[in-house]
Amino acid sequence: MASEQNPDNGEDSGVAVQRQRKVERAKRFQVVFHNDDYTTKWFVVDVLTTFFHMSETTATAFMLIVHQHGRGVAGVYTKDIAETKAAQVLEHAREYGMPLRLTVEPDDD
Repeated sequence: MASEQNPDNGEDSGVAVQRQRKVERAKRFQVVFHNDDYTTKWFVVDVLTTFFHMSETTATAFMLIVHQHGRGVAGVYTKDIAETKAAQVLEHAREYGMPLRLTVEPDDD
């Protein structure tokens, strides 16, 4: 703890001052999968198990949610990690000729 100095003569006033630092939590971003009519279901499951480390059962359930509801959040990360995962997945999809669509969106929670 720092002691506050007397502004008149520069002497230590003997009053202890505790400074608080406000630590902000890093903004989080969602990696969102969007349904399309061309990317195969098996490919989506493969991407989820490979890049998002989901079990095959969890990946299959997630894929069905995206298929039925049009979109789903695969994970929430810091901005850099979310953007890197999205870029890796999209590059992988292009290599296999899949038009997989995903976005990185701010997490409101």
